[in-house]
Amino acid sequence: MAKKDKKADIGAKRIVGLDPTSWVRWVSENPNFIAKEIISSDFQWISRQNDILILTEDPIKKENIIILCEIQLSYTNKMPRRIRAYTALAEEKYELPVYPVLVNILATNQNIQDKYESTCYGLYGYQDYKVLNLWEIEAEIAFSSPFPCLLPFVPIMKGGGSSEQVQKAFNQLRQNEQFDGLEQLLGFFASFVLESDVVQRIMRWDMEILMQSPWYQEIKGEGKKEGLIEGIQSSLEIKFGEVGEELIAEIKTLELDQLKSILKGIKTAENLEDIRRFYR
Repeated sequence: MAKKDKKADIGAKRIVGLDPTSWVRWVSENPNFIAKEIISSDFQWISRQNDILILTEDPIKKENIIILCEIQLSYTNKMPRRIRAYTALAEEKYELPVYPVLVNILATNQNIQDKYESTCYGLYGYQDYKVLNLWEIEAEIAFSSPFPCLLPFVPIMKGGGSSEQVQKAFNQLRQNEQFDGLEQLLGFFASFVLESDVVQRIMRWDMEILMQSPWYQEIKGEGKKEGLIEGIQSSLEIKFGEVGEELIAEIKTLELDQLKSILKGIKTAENLEDIRRFYR
């Protein structure tokens, strides 16, 4: 297990980097692909730890392509637009065809889109991308070669939420030094489906290391966001009475900084249109 003073690298790039060839074959369902390297995903204003670009070779067609993976903890309605932009940026930077994939980790009731569509005065924008929802994928695939990179996700995969399955995944991670630190991520996802005392008994995990996970930080941020939205809604109702569902729906799509600005500005706002000026 990773030591307490060792920063745990349990982000998306570490997991994919364990066996990138197996990863690209899994997301593309093409058994011939060979991952050559994980390349830079920095595009000026777009750079996140869960965005991954993998330079991939197709030896049958004798060509290179880029597998673009967006590994998303929780799906949002901004993803189609983001993937469309990210795909175009990757094509422009590397001058190669791009195969975009969205991997959603946590189950949601939202309607998950598998394409981006837009129109502007008769001109059309369109981007297909593949969607993989981990909760719809059988956990057993993680235990079979060549997909060890899926082991940390077993608890939230289909049929993987029992203590027996989590224990099995933990044992496999422990058997390979290459997976050092990933048992904390397994424990993190196990906490969504099992009681905390059961998880701690199986994992004997270190919470300080777990908290370094970018996914832990994302959930922490989502918690702050939900609290801000609730505070904004309550403050608006106190000041203006009933607030329309359309405005609340718009507010729920905003980023943390925008929400903070709205909450701060409610004191001086004279009407609901003033509220919209904080984010438009």
